Amino acid sequence: MTQKRYVTTPIYYVNDKPHVGHAYTSVAADVLARWWRLQGHEVFFLTGTDEHGQKVEKAARDAGMEPQAFTDQVSQHFRDLTATLGLSNDDFIRTTEARHKAACSALWEELARRAEIYLGHDEGWYAVRDEAFYGPDELTERDGVKYAPSGAPVEWVREPSYFFRLSKWLPELLRRFDLPEGHAERIDVQPEARRNEVRAFVQQGLKDFADRPEKLDLSISRTSFTWGVKVPGDPAHVMYVWLDALTNYITAAGYPDANAERWKFWPASAHFVGKDIVRFHTIYWPAFLMAAGISPAKRVFAHGWWTIEGQKMSKSLGNAIDPVALVADYGLDPLRYFLLREVPFGADGDFSRKALANRLNGELADALGNLANRTLSLIQRNCEGKLPAPAAAIGDDVALLDALAAMPGLVGKHVEDQAFHLALEEVFRVVRAANGYITAQAPWALKKTDVTRMEAVLRHLHSVLRGAATALQPFMPGTMAALLDQLAVPEDSRDLAALATPLPTGTALPPPSPLFRKIEIEAA
Repeated sequence: MTQKRYVTTPIYYVNDKPHVGHAYTSVAADVLARWWRLQGHEVFFLTGTDEHGQKVEKAARDAGMEPQAFTDQVSQHFRDLTATLGLSNDDFIRTTEARHKAACSALWEELARRAEIYLGHDEGWYAVRDEAFYGPDELTERDGVKYAPSGAPVEWVREPSYFFRLSKWLPELLRRFDLPEGHAERIDVQPEARRNEVRAFVQQGLKDFADRPEKLDLSISRTSFTWGVKVPGDPAHVMYVWLDALTNYITAAGYPDANAERWKFWPASAHFVGKDIVRFHTIYWPAFLMAAGISPAKRVFAHGWWTIEGQKMSKSLGNAIDPVALVADYGLDPLRYFLLREVPFGADGDFSRKALANRLNGELADALGNLANRTLSLIQRNCEGKLPAPAAAIGDDVALLDALAAMPGLVGKHVEDQAFHLALEEVFRVVRAANGYITAQAPWALKKTDVTRMEAVLRHLHSVLRGAATALQPFMPGTMAALLDQLAVPEDSRDLAALATPLPTGTALPPPSPLFRKIEIEAA
């Protein structure tokens, strides 16, 4: 049954150019969106940039630019990256857009109308880099400087602030975290370790401040800088950057217009975020929404970090890797494949050019590319370049075709779980089996002894390639489109449902050409 699905990346902070960590999240969201479309669902896929806050204001000042000019420039780098990565996003949102400021104001006014906001003053240890306050028990100290858990330095801040009644919603959050899978109100935080982390944080807060719940309320405005969305009715305050930023997900869905065409996609099916911002997406964001009478997103998946020699990849550490350069060196689809194949999506992984080259050379060029070239070249030479007739499975055919038939369902389950590395393993398990099969069956030898059997073997191998190429489209859309062209699969027959309809006997196949360019390991 066709469903409406909505997937988002985090909106990326525009204090510098994008690195491969941003590409990682974006490609994962793109794969999920494309997989859903292969299934026939109606999909909305959003990405964009987060452009307000003290950190951006400082970065602009350091660059000698006005904040708007600075954000225009840096945001364009992220917009350009969507094209470089071949993303299929339906919208690109900027928090400096008028539609977003209007949505933020509408959400604020709704929260105020419901008495979820009050005016007070805020003080505490504040990290400009994280745009967040931290409790004293969360801090460490080195050389007289206090640091947040993220490694950002903190300073003591006191200023007037509006507060959101977060304490009121924490028990409801815990209830929703614990609802069974499939329940309409469940907030599904994944992977499980992140869910446990968020639950423990909320429970500890409720325990520590049981007698003073107002201590759990959240400061949602600032007066010490001006680069942000003005608070309705009190322009001396700008909205807390996370309230502003998180609202982007409903801005793009048409909020506050409940009749907007895109509002049918809300609540979001999945937010993809880095593990460092999971608290904002799983505690603050659903609490804001519930307080405004809006359903929270169904799932938040917090993926791991790419590290370089054991250090988190970040612009502040100066060890970021440019994804545009990687695409130039290795090709787009090999990079997309590597990012989701090398490491489980919820875990950290150490980035290695050598590992990328090994994946490209071994799995893509040698396993899949070679299988395609051998099979299609044999059809060209021995079958006049025309697709042989379907044939009944006998002997070794049975195991191969059974694995092929099961593969889309297994891939789909893993994609839905965001276990992308396992989804790819399911495809390549069949590809490896097919490579063993072509060697054992030796259709080049059958040409001399049993032409009918040779044609059956080649038809089975064509079916494997079609199934693999179809399932791999979300991961490597350009290369798999080229393979499906070589397989003579019509453009309107490339979704999962079309696999049930065999191509006609005698379909003319174009001459094959290489799919992947191998990389010298030493150069990598």
